[in-house]
Amino acid sequence: MKRLSIPERSGWREKANEYGFRFHTMHGEPYWCEDAYYQFSLQQIETLEDVTSELHQMCLQVVDKVVNSEQLLTKFRIPEHTWDFVRSSWKTSQPSLYSRLDLAWDGTTGAKLLENNADTPTSLYEAAFFQWIWLEEQLASGVLPAGSDQFNSLQEQLIERFATLHQQHGFSWIHFACCRDSDEDRGTVQYLQDCATEAGLPSEFLFMDEIGLGEKGQFTDLNDQVIGNLFKLYPWEFMLREVFSTKLNDAGVRWLEPAWKSILSNKALLPMLWKMFPNHPNLLPAYFSEDNVPSMDKYVVKPLFSREGANIRIIENGQEIANVDGPYGEEGTIVQQFHPLPKFGDSYTLIGSWLVNDRPAGIGLREDRALITQDLSRFYPHAFID
Repeated sequence: MKRLSIPERSGWREKANEYGFRFHTMHGEPYWCEDAYYQFSLQQIETLEDVTSELHQMCLQVVDKVVNSEQLLTKFRIPEHTWDFVRSSWKTSQPSLYSRLDLAWDGTTGAKLLENNADTPTSLYEAAFFQWIWLEEQLASGVLPAGSDQFNSLQEQLIERFATLHQQHGFSWIHFACCRDSDEDRGTVQYLQDCATEAGLPSEFLFMDEIGLGEKGQFTDLNDQVIGNLFKLYPWEFMLREVFSTKLNDAGVRWLEPAWKSILSNKALLPMLWKMFPNHPNLLPAYFSEDNVPSMDKYVVKPLFSREGANIRIIENGQEIANVDGPYGEEGTIVQQFHPLPKFGDSYTLIGSWLVNDRPAGIGLREDRALITQDLSRFYPHAFID
C-alpha cells in the first residue's frame, strides 16, 4: 500500500460540477483530492475482500443474537416500543442495500475493524462513480501505469441490487428521502436514485420533513401517495425515538435500510463482536463502558450513536490526546483499544470497505491530519496493479 504523487486532471473541478459533484470542496477546504493516489497490489485487494466478507458475516451473527434477547436490545438502547418492529425486520429477512466497514490497515499487518457504517453511509458517490472516472481518464492519458485497475464494482452492483428489488422483492416504486441543508446527503441520494432508474425501478424524491401520515396510519408523500418502499438517508436511532415511531410497525413500509441495521450501525456492535469472536485477528478489544473494562494504556471512547467521529475521545495513559465535539454520548459509550491508522506524510489514512447486498464491492480512502476521521476528511482515489 503506497501513497504516490500524481498530476491532477486539468479541469476536473468543472467536470465535477457538471456531474453534480458539488461537494468536492466544502467550507473552502478540499474534500476530493487527486494530487496523489493510493496504490495496492492485487493480493492486497483480495485480502481486503476476504476480510470484509468475513467481518460482515460475523456482524450478521450479532444481529441474530441481539434481536432474540431483550437484555441485549436494552444494551443497544433500542427503545422498547420498537423491539417488535426491529425484530420483525430481521425475522422476515427485510432486504438491505449497502453498507461500509471502516478499517485500519497499512497493507501488511492484519486489518482491524474500527466500526460499521451500515445504516446511512456516505462518501458513496465519490467512491462508486467519481474515482472510477478518475481511473479511466488517468489511464487514457498515460499518467497511471498500464494495467492499473480499481477495486470498484459499486455502481454495477447497486444497479443489479435495485433490479433484484424491483423484479424479485416486489419494489414496483420507491421513494428516496434525506434531510435538507446537506449537499453531501442530497448528492448521495440523487446518485442512488439514478442507479434505481438505470435498473428500471421508478422513484420519487422528497425530504424527510415532507413525509406525512395518512388517515389509515400510512406514511404519505406530498401528493398524498402512500409510501410503500422508502430509502432514507436518515439514522434509525433518530427515527426510533421520534413521535411517529409508534406508527412504524403498522405503516406497511419496506425500508432501505431495514430496521435491523439499527443494530449493525450501533457502536455496541463492537463489544458484542469481541465477546462472540474473542481474539479474532481483524477485531480490536472492545467493551461496554458500564461493564468491567480491562486496563489499557491507549483506548478510544465512542458513543453508541456517534457519526462522522462526533464525541469520540482518544485516551493515552489517562490523558485525553484527541477529541471531537458533537451531540452524542448521553445514550452510553463503549471503549475500544486504540489502533493507529497508517500515516503517510502528515496524514492518517482510513479505508472504507463497501458491501452491496452482503458482497464486497469496492473501497474508498479518507485522509486527515487529525487522529479522528471526520466528515470533512479528504477523499483520495486508489488503483491496484497485478
